[in-house]
Amino acid sequence: MRAAALFLGLLASAVAAAQDYPSKPVRLVVGFPPGGNVDVVGRIVAQKMSEGLTQQVVPENRTGAGSIIANEYVAKSAADGYTLLIVSGAFVTQAATMKKLPYDSLRDFSFISTIVTYPLVFSVRSDSRFRTLGEFIAFVKSSPGKVNYPSPGMGTLYHLAGEMFVSMAGIEMQHVPFRGGSEPLTEVLSGRMELLIDALTNSYPHIQGGKFRPLAVTSLARSASLPNVPTVAQSVPGYEASSFLGIAGPPRMPGAIVERINREVRRVLALPEIAQRFAEWGGTPSASSPEEMRRHVAAEIEKWEKVVEARKLELQ
Repeated sequence: MRAAALFLGLLASAVAAAQDYPSKPVRLVVGFPPGGNVDVVGRIVAQKMSEGLTQQVVPENRTGAGSIIANEYVAKSAADGYTLLIVSGAFVTQAATMKKLPYDSLRDFSFISTIVTYPLVFSVRSDSRFRTLGEFIAFVKSSPGKVNYPSPGMGTLYHLAGEMFVSMAGIEMQHVPFRGGSEPLTEVLSGRMELLIDALTNSYPHIQGGKFRPLAVTSLARSASLPNVPTVAQSVPGYEASSFLGIAGPPRMPGAIVERINREVRRVLALPEIAQRFAEWGGTPSASSPEEMRRHVAAEIEKWEKVVEARKLELQ
């Protein structure tokens, strides 16, 4: 009886806390520096969520280790809904490529909703000899191992997307990792490397500015931002790679608070101005249920784990 009374008391307290939520500012932790795409999206969403929650949602940059520091911080925070995390594509590739993380990528988080999805884009310099992805594949097949492609680091989404492309297209390219997001772009702009595999959110301004020629997008359907650009799957059947941003919190958050935040995210993503802002970077608002986000994260981890195994990539 005493245990049952204690349980009922705790349940009542949790319900009351959820009904009062939020009663103070909410922190939205971003694992990347200010000014980047993840930070910009986080700030836009935080501002609009503040209006609906009538409490400030305050972006907080905790950078380092490719967002692992931020992820760990949130995973070990109080599960009261006042510390949230922007989850990025790095979250799933790290789970697939790293031997040990200071958290379990599925068990140690309460997934709330995806925010935006966006494809990657295969681009070459605007004066490149290649006008189609088919031409590029044919050239690489005729010169196996002689073409390099850069990425911002081992185990990044762009590296894994390249490895999956090499495997599915039946070609040989050498991966050249760098330490940072801008160096691969510089390598291709300089002409030292031929192919850039990057998020459409990063490449879109350079495509619009005439510096890059897009050969293909990595989504299964064409991007509304580049409607005349074919998909990689049109040349390599079945190929698909994309990235996303979402919101999560510490494990075991009360369901009522998760649902309250989820409703607010859905409201924000339904705003026409948000869709327009995301489209400017090649992204699409993509609200989901908490369970849909969890399934998406799990499926992405499994997908990249298979690439790591198939390509015999060394775990970090």
